[in-house]
Amino acid sequence: MAAAGRSTESVWEYPRPPAVEPVPGRLVEVRFAGMLVASSSRALRVLETSHPPVYYLPPADVATGLLTEGRGASVCEWKGRARYWDLRVGTRLAPSAAWSYPDPLPGYRALRDFLAFYPGRVDDCTVDGEAVLAQEGDFYGGWITSEITGPFKGGAGTAGW
Repeated sequence: MAAAGRSTESVWEYPRPPAVEPVPGRLVEVRFAGMLVASSSRALRVLETSHPPVYYLPPADVATGLLTEGRGASVCEWKGRARYWDLRVGTRLAPSAAWSYPDPLPGYRALRDFLAFYPGRVDDCTVDGEAVLAQEGDFYGGWITSEITGPFKGGAGTAGW
């Protein structure tokens, strides 16, 4: 059931190529090792067919001093080359907990240097106080809330979707 005052969204109604949209008035937060790592009401979200939304936060709303460049990179046919970020708080390390696009392709320039976090690699992600479920698999970083319905790409047997 969707959060009060919100309608349900099917990921099968999301566009391809993906759309980027602001989410004004929604508070997006990330916690790790007892620390609030990011808090923003200026997030963007990317909507793509068969995927839960991915929330991107402006660097000014992230404790970027806790991030160091991680290993590897990936390429999205729509957004371009992604850079990965390790998150460290005290002695706890979350490798490749976040990613960003330092030079996104046309149509996705709004995402430049914004940071997206994998909800399964940190302790807690919330949207307006609602705990987020992580999208299955270890590649996609979708955030599943009560207003989002699937089925979702990412789990076993969905690679060919």
